[in-house]
Amino acid sequence: MSQNRPVVKGVAYCLFHVPSLVRYGSKPAREIPKDHTLLASILNSQMTYEEAVAYPPSQAFIGNLRPDQLLQVPEPWFKNPVKNASRIGPYGEIVSEDQFLGLLKIADDFDLIWLEEQFVSEIAGKMEEDVLISGEDLNRLGKGMPMKKIEERISRGTAIPLYNHLDRVVGCVNDGHEEDAELKAHLILEGLACKASGFWALRHLLKNTGGNPDNISYVINCGEEATGDRYQRGGGSMGKAVAERAGCVNASGSDVKAYCCSPIHSVVMASGLVQSGIMQQVVVLGGGSLAKLGMKHKGHLKNGMPIIEELLASLAVLIGPDDGVNPVIRTDVVGKHAINAGDSPPRMMQALIVQPLENAGYKLTDIDKFALELHNPEVTKPSGSGDPALNNYKTIASIVASRGEIARDEIPGFIQKHGMPGYAPTQGHIPAALPFLGHARDSILENGMQRAMFVAKGSIFLGKMTTLSDGMSFLLERNRGY
Repeated sequence: MSQNRPVVKGVAYCLFHVPSLVRYGSKPAREIPKDHTLLASILNSQMTYEEAVAYPPSQAFIGNLRPDQLLQVPEPWFKNPVKNASRIGPYGEIVSEDQFLGLLKIADDFDLIWLEEQFVSEIAGKMEEDVLISGEDLNRLGKGMPMKKIEERISRGTAIPLYNHLDRVVGCVNDGHEEDAELKAHLILEGLACKASGFWALRHLLKNTGGNPDNISYVINCGEEATGDRYQRGGGSMGKAVAERAGCVNASGSDVKAYCCSPIHSVVMASGLVQSGIMQQVVVLGGGSLAKLGMKHKGHLKNGMPIIEELLASLAVLIGPDDGVNPVIRTDVVGKHAINAGDSPPRMMQALIVQPLENAGYKLTDIDKFALELHNPEVTKPSGSGDPALNNYKTIASIVASRGEIARDEIPGFIQKHGMPGYAPTQGHIPAALPFLGHARDSILENGMQRAMFVAKGSIFLGKMTTLSDGMSFLLERNRGY
């Protein structure tokens, strides 16, 4: 391999508790007009900020718990909060709704977010105390707008209201154009939610790594939002927009669009840029997906649960040249789902896991941990979607047994040893393996882990252009110089 091997220098993960924005998720926004009681049911079935912070999967996401520790937490998790839980973790933080609305305004370059004067005065002091908030940010936050002007825009139908955690109107999102349907307020909100959550994760990444934002050379966004106008729907470059707001003035950037597989595609591309020497410090980031909020609310309401999908999530990863310490991304052990690979789970696992490991001379049992679709099962099971993480590990374990690497009666033990419970919010691209990257990096640096494999699968038929599925994988390994 090249001496310029790419390594993972740091990660960041953030959560944003935004219960008032659930009404703007794609599924609730379509269902609420059909049922005049639904919005009230959703609002009455939400977690408080304190409950969201103490929710065990939230603590695992920001790094205060290891994923395997969730196995020791009695289910249901929402009834067994973590005692003395902190909103701050080694990877990032859990942001309150009020602060997130402030971040939306800071992310806005076109004065489309209007926050009410009193609300701005309420949040400005707390935001000013945050070490990640700059003087420029506070200037962008401004002093707010009179409520009368906000109400006028809402009543005219050229803006949608923004609410605080008490369901009080505290602002609005304005349409970006009078005639362009691609710039309507709800789409502006989707884009700014991704941008705001994305730049906050990037700032945490720079803090975690002690990195100078001036040294970031390229930013790849792997989020699922589609930003553009009537001529270029979905063609925007969120990567570069986020880099600007995080102060990475020497960076360029672009977006990778591959639905749930985007994070793994992006890491592989970033690794290639670093190993080739084209770029030195590359960030892969993904902002939150507003459209996914409340996606499975029916299952939660039916089972008397809180609407757990009221958390936006974002992530950021720094990839740079080999420093002799940080774990290496093995660019010679990359799995891809070719067009002719087939879509059944065993055939996908063959292409994404078995084949690249065989080519590198590894058995599947040589991998300490496999990270796949890490969806929180407490979200997916009540809606009838099962447990994606567990189902994937069962498939892998069956393949390992069929290859004679373990006996059939060892399958449960293999799953527990080499897998983990899902814990990531169902934010589309976010659960696609990368939430474990921080835990894997720490385990390699501190606890003797040798290697972990990251695998993403996805459907690319969502745009009605094809019936194909997709997938990609990469191997993270202990640095030989460490």
